[in-house]
Amino acid sequence: MKLLYTLCMAVYAALIRFASLFNRKAKQWCDGRRGMVERMRETIGNEHNIVWIHVASLGDFEQGRPLVDYIKENYPDYKILLTFFSPSGYEVRKNYPNADYVFYIPQDTKREVVQFLDAARPKIAIFVKYEFWLNMLTELGKRNIRTFIVSSIFRRNSIFFNRPFGGIWRKALGVFETIFVQDEASKKLLAEIGVENVVVAGDTRFDRVQTIADSAEKVEVVEQFKGDSRLFVAGSTWAPDEEILLPLIKANPDVKFVIAPHEMDGHRIERILHETKAVRYTQCEGVEMSDKQVLVLDTMGLLSRVYGSAEWAYVGGGFGAGIHNTLEAAVYGIPVAFGKRYHKFKEARDLIALGVGRSVKNERELQSWFDELKSDADYLARLSVVAKLYVEQHRGTTERIVKKIAL
Repeated sequence: MKLLYTLCMAVYAALIRFASLFNRKAKQWCDGRRGMVERMRETIGNEHNIVWIHVASLGDFEQGRPLVDYIKENYPDYKILLTFFSPSGYEVRKNYPNADYVFYIPQDTKREVVQFLDAARPKIAIFVKYEFWLNMLTELGKRNIRTFIVSSIFRRNSIFFNRPFGGIWRKALGVFETIFVQDEASKKLLAEIGVENVVVAGDTRFDRVQTIADSAEKVEVVEQFKGDSRLFVAGSTWAPDEEILLPLIKANPDVKFVIAPHEMDGHRIERILHETKAVRYTQCEGVEMSDKQVLVLDTMGLLSRVYGSAEWAYVGGGFGAGIHNTLEAAVYGIPVAFGKRYHKFKEARDLIALGVGRSVKNERELQSWFDELKSDADYLARLSVVAKLYVEQHRGTTERIVKKIAL
């Protein structure tokens, strides 16, 4: 089974190399790994006091970032190696100041894993959320490197609980000194297959979003655009999200909207500009904002602050692989709607149970949710208190994890 896994990894890498001939992200994936070990040897040198933190993507970086920042501030004797799987994370955060070294994780073949670990020589390895690389975990175990995974969630339909095919994956869990999970349900599931090295610690993203909210300053352009109106922010949207948002915009001309597409798709942005009274954030200098209803946030790094100017929010992704970060809105006390694919995200389920979140399947359900909140200021105020309290009560995960690891 392990041999089959390694073969699949080799085939996957070959397909990525082929795709790199015509796909920009695939080319970045390949180029970033070409000559990587040599660059690691040159930059890391003989440094031995290294904590390695690995995240898959830019989104998962938000879960790993509190650990990077906390260790950097409180344990200055350690150097931090940060790795990404995807170009979406690496390209944006390759110069992140609190990480001493930033690279890609290697392809998960034995040869490349050995070369990577020979160059990195971490004392501690920390994986975030769902990163289970069998050859890497096997080699970490052989070298007795202290290894952890944080902010994980386990479900009964995952490979670990599949018999007989989940055997090698269950064995891999034994490499972790501690598995830090988000909820009791995950701990109980792991106990069923004999995995006891589990601690319920919560989700590090609560610490991250609260830090942002505590220090965030309003975005001047957004405040000018909002004026005396009320604001609805739709963050990390994809095409299906925008399909149900456009009717909502047209039905509520007295409300201002900020739309922040997850990817800067020119055709989708042009559609928004064509169908609504909209302006791009990057092109709004000198533009009269009072007659504009929509501001398209066509830049990176502002969304988490922009939520702080809103009364309502929508978080995209729920008609695709899964919703993006609802906590970025909830921390400001904002009720949030999202699409139908939210079940993998504990915070989304919690927000629904508290009445702060709402899953919508179409434009009619989105409009109904919005009408209820728009017309009842007292109801909106009550939900705001509930949302802020929810985030506040779940803070402290980062400190609990680092203390348990005992650097």
